[in-house]
Amino acid sequence: MHYQKAKKYAIGRLRKELPSNLYYHGIHHTLDVCQAAQSLAEQEKVGSEERTLIATAALFHDIGFIEQYLDNEPIACRIATDYLPKCDYNVGQVKQVCDMIMATRLPQSPLSKLAEILCDADLDYLGREDFFEIADTLKREWMQMDFISSDTEWNKKQLGFLSSHTYFTESAMVNRDVGKQTNFLALQKILGI
Repeated sequence: MHYQKAKKYAIGRLRKELPSNLYYHGIHHTLDVCQAAQSLAEQEKVGSEERTLIATAALFHDIGFIEQYLDNEPIACRIATDYLPKCDYNVGQVKQVCDMIMATRLPQSPLSKLAEILCDADLDYLGREDFFEIADTLKREWMQMDFISSDTEWNKKQLGFLSSHTYFTESAMVNRDVGKQTNFLALQKILGI
Protein backbone atom coordinates (compact mmCIF):
# COMPACT_ATOMS: atom_id res chain seq x y z
CA MET A 1 0.00 0.00 0.00
CA HIS A 2 1.31 3.41 -0.99
CA TYR A 3 -0.35 5.46 1.74
CA GLN A 4 1.51 8.71 0.97
CA LYS A 5 0.27 8.61 -2.63
CA ALA A 6 -3.30 8.02 -1.43
CA LYS A 7 -2.91 10.85 1.10
CA LYS A 8 -1.62 13.29 -1.52
CA TYR A 9 -4.58 12.46 -3.78
CA ALA A 10 -7.25 12.76 -1.05
CA ILE A 11 -5.86 15.96 0.47
CA GLY A 12 -5.43 17.48 -2.98
CA ARG A 13 -9.03 16.81 -3.95
CA LEU A 14 -10.36 18.00 -0.60
CA ARG A 15 -8.37 21.26 -0.85
CA LYS A 16 -9.52 21.97 -4.40
CA GLU A 17 -13.07 20.61 -4.47
CA LEU A 18 -14.72 20.92 -1.05
CA PRO A 19 -17.34 23.68 -1.00
CA SER A 20 -16.15 26.73 0.94
CA ASN A 21 -19.29 26.77 3.13
CA LEU A 22 -18.35 23.52 4.88
CA TYR A 23 -17.27 25.21 8.10
CA TYR A 24 -17.22 21.88 9.96
CA HIS A 25 -16.68 19.28 7.22
CA GLY A 26 -13.63 21.06 5.78
CA ILE A 27 -10.15 19.68 5.36
CA HIS A 28 -9.39 20.66 8.97
CA HIS A 29 -11.96 18.06 10.10
CA THR A 30 -10.38 15.36 7.94
CA LEU A 31 -6.94 16.12 9.36
CA ASP A 32 -8.35 16.14 12.92
CA VAL A 33 -9.96 12.73 12.36
CA CYS A 34 -6.69 11.39 10.91
CA GLN A 35 -4.81 12.48 14.03
CA ALA A 36 -7.44 11.07 16.41
CA ALA A 37 -7.59 7.81 14.43
CA GLN A 38 -3.82 7.35 14.57
CA SER A 39 -3.79 8.00 18.30
CA LEU A 40 -6.66 5.59 18.97
CA ALA A 41 -5.14 2.91 16.71
CA GLU A 42 -1.91 3.05 18.72
CA GLN A 43 -3.76 2.93 22.03
CA GLU A 44 -5.89 0.02 20.80
CA LYS A 45 -2.68 -1.76 19.73
CA VAL A 46 -3.68 -2.55 16.15
CA GLY A 47 -1.01 -3.72 13.70
CA SER A 48 0.77 -1.52 11.18
CA GLU A 49 -1.28 -2.64 8.15
CA GLU A 50 -4.49 -1.99 10.07
CA ARG A 51 -3.20 1.45 11.15
CA THR A 52 -2.57 2.28 7.49
CA LEU A 53 -6.08 1.16 6.55
CA ILE A 54 -7.62 3.26 9.34
CA ALA A 55 -5.56 6.29 8.30
CA THR A 56 -6.65 5.79 4.68
CA ALA A 57 -10.32 5.54 5.67
CA ALA A 58 -9.94 8.71 7.75
CA LEU A 59 -8.53 10.53 4.73
CA PHE A 60 -11.37 9.43 2.46
CA HIS A 61 -14.28 9.32 4.91
CA ASP A 62 -15.67 12.75 3.96
CA ILE A 63 -14.39 13.06 0.40
CA GLY A 64 -17.94 12.44 -0.85
CA PHE A 65 -18.79 15.98 0.27
CA ILE A 66 -17.09 17.20 -2.90
CA GLU A 67 -20.16 15.93 -4.78
CA GLN A 68 -23.05 16.16 -2.31
CA TYR A 69 -23.84 16.86 1.32
CA LEU A 70 -26.35 14.20 2.33
CA ASP A 71 -25.62 10.52 1.79
CA ASN A 72 -22.00 11.29 0.92
CA GLU A 73 -20.50 8.07 2.29
CA PRO A 74 -21.31 5.91 -0.78
CA ILE A 75 -19.65 8.57 -2.94
CA ALA A 76 -16.56 8.47 -0.70
CA CYS A 77 -16.49 4.69 -1.15
CA ARG A 78 -16.78 5.02 -4.92
CA ILE A 79 -13.88 7.50 -5.00
CA ALA A 80 -11.77 5.27 -2.73
CA THR A 81 -12.63 2.17 -4.79
CA ASP A 82 -11.64 3.95 -8.00
CA TYR A 83 -8.35 5.37 -6.71
CA LEU A 84 -6.88 3.09 -4.05
CA PRO A 85 -6.00 0.22 -6.43
CA LYS A 86 -3.68 2.73 -8.15
CA CYS A 87 -1.87 2.88 -4.80
CA ASP A 88 -1.54 -0.91 -4.58
CA TYR A 89 -4.42 -1.47 -2.17
CA ASN A 90 -5.90 -4.89 -2.91
CA VAL A 91 -9.62 -5.66 -3.15
CA GLY A 92 -9.84 -6.78 0.48
CA GLN A 93 -8.07 -3.68 1.75
CA VAL A 94 -10.32 -1.39 -0.31
CA LYS A 95 -13.37 -3.21 1.08
CA GLN A 96 -12.12 -2.68 4.64
CA VAL A 97 -11.63 1.05 3.95
CA CYS A 98 -15.15 1.31 2.51
CA ASP A 99 -16.66 -0.64 5.42
CA MET A 100 -15.05 1.85 7.81
CA ILE A 101 -16.29 4.83 5.81
CA MET A 102 -19.87 3.48 5.70
CA ALA A 103 -19.76 2.87 9.48
CA THR A 104 -19.36 6.62 10.08
CA ARG A 105 -22.81 7.32 8.64
CA LEU A 106 -25.11 8.43 11.47
CA PRO A 107 -26.21 6.55 13.43
CA GLN A 108 -22.75 5.00 13.44
CA SER A 109 -22.69 1.25 12.84
CA PRO A 110 -19.17 -0.20 13.08
CA LEU A 111 -18.88 -3.93 12.44
CA SER A 112 -15.15 -4.26 13.11
CA LYS A 113 -12.51 -3.01 15.54
CA LEU A 114 -11.06 -0.80 12.77
CA ALA A 115 -14.47 0.74 12.07
CA GLU A 116 -14.98 1.35 15.79
CA ILE A 117 -11.70 3.28 15.87
CA LEU A 118 -12.65 5.43 12.88
CA CYS A 119 -16.14 6.13 14.27
CA ASP A 120 -14.66 7.20 17.60
CA ALA A 121 -12.06 9.37 15.85
CA ASP A 122 -14.79 11.02 13.75
CA LEU A 123 -16.60 12.15 16.91
CA ASP A 124 -13.54 12.56 19.13
CA TYR A 125 -14.32 16.25 19.68
CA LEU A 126 -17.50 15.43 21.64
CA GLY A 127 -15.35 14.80 24.70
CA ARG A 128 -12.76 17.51 24.19
CA GLU A 129 -12.30 20.98 25.64
CA ASP A 130 -12.71 22.49 22.15
CA PHE A 131 -16.17 20.90 21.81
CA PHE A 132 -18.10 24.18 21.75
CA GLU A 133 -15.68 25.81 19.30
CA ILE A 134 -15.93 22.87 16.89
CA ALA A 135 -19.69 22.41 17.40
CA ASP A 136 -20.16 26.07 16.48
CA THR A 137 -18.70 25.39 13.03
CA LEU A 138 -21.25 22.61 12.49
CA LYS A 139 -24.02 24.93 13.70
CA ARG A 140 -22.96 27.54 11.12
CA GLU A 141 -22.88 24.86 8.42
CA TRP A 142 -26.35 23.54 9.34
CA MET A 143 -27.85 27.03 9.59
CA GLN A 144 -26.60 27.83 6.11
CA MET A 145 -28.16 24.56 4.87
CA ASP A 146 -31.44 25.41 6.70
CA PHE A 147 -31.23 22.22 8.78
CA ILE A 148 -31.72 24.32 11.94
CA SER A 149 -33.04 27.82 12.50
CA SER A 150 -31.96 28.90 15.99
CA ASP A 151 -29.32 28.48 18.68
CA THR A 152 -31.91 26.90 20.98
CA GLU A 153 -32.85 24.30 18.38
CA TRP A 154 -29.15 23.59 17.83
CA ASN A 155 -28.40 23.23 21.54
CA LYS A 156 -31.35 20.84 22.00
CA LYS A 157 -30.11 18.70 19.09
CA GLN A 158 -26.61 18.69 20.54
CA LEU A 159 -27.91 17.71 23.97
CA GLY A 160 -29.94 14.86 22.48
CA PHE A 161 -26.96 13.68 20.43
CA LEU A 162 -24.58 13.72 23.39
CA SER A 163 -27.07 11.87 25.59
CA SER A 164 -27.46 9.06 23.03
CA HIS A 165 -23.84 8.83 21.86
CA THR A 166 -21.52 6.09 23.10
CA TYR A 167 -17.89 5.60 22.18
CA PHE A 168 -17.03 2.10 20.96
CA THR A 169 -13.37 1.64 21.95
CA GLU A 170 -12.07 1.39 25.47
CA SER A 171 -9.45 4.05 24.70
CA ALA A 172 -12.03 6.61 23.55
CA MET A 173 -14.17 5.90 26.61
CA VAL A 174 -11.20 6.43 28.91
CA ASN A 175 -10.00 9.54 27.04
CA ARG A 176 -13.28 11.26 26.24
CA ASP A 177 -16.27 10.13 28.35
CA VAL A 178 -15.54 12.51 31.25
CA GLY A 179 -15.14 15.45 28.87
CA LYS A 180 -18.29 14.48 27.01
CA GLN A 181 -20.22 14.47 30.29
CA THR A 182 -18.77 17.90 31.14
CA ASN A 183 -19.92 19.23 27.75
CA PHE A 184 -23.36 17.65 28.25
CA LEU A 185 -23.76 19.38 31.62
CA ALA A 186 -22.62 22.70 30.12
CA LEU A 187 -25.27 22.36 27.39
CA GLN A 188 -27.91 21.63 30.01
CA LYS A 189 -26.88 24.81 31.83
CA ILE A 190 -27.10 26.84 28.61
CA LEU A 191 -30.62 25.49 28.04
CA GLY A 192 -31.63 26.11 31.67
CA ILE A 193 -32.26 22.44 32.35
